[in-house]
Amino acid sequence: MTEMIPLTSGNLELCIELYMNVFNREPWNERWTYETAKERLSDLLHTPKFLGFLFHVDHHPVGFVAGNSKVSYQGLTYYLAELCVNNEMQGKGHGSKMLRSLEAELQKREIKSPNDGLAEAFYLKNDYVVNEDRVVMKKNLF
Repeated sequence: MTEMIPLTSGNLELCIELYMNVFNREPWNERWTYETAKERLSDLLHTPKFLGFLFHVDHHPVGFVAGNSKVSYQGLTYYLAELCVNNEMQGKGHGSKMLRSLEAELQKREIKSPNDGLAEAFYLKNDYVVNEDRVVMKKNLF
């Protein structure tokens, strides 16, 4: 049974360990230390309008989602900053379940996803380039 609990400073340690274990391995091969992962996730946790959840299956941590909302002309808009799934649990549908649970929670709170990036042409014209290492995705929740 999957349990979704709010991500708080009380369960942040589990997330730090998951984060390092996941992102320091293939395919990311990043170099997170305990200190840098703790700073990254603590900063996110203390962002205004933070919303994140830790997921457990049968009392074992599976992963977490975390982000924050910002006010737009549409109301609150949610920006997902992190989605992390335990290496041993990847490829079994847990990440998809976590996203669906987050989406349901956002709908319940009437929080939307970001609008289109209409300013892209302006930035390209001014010699900005698309960062191939970053992806921005959108999903209409309403």
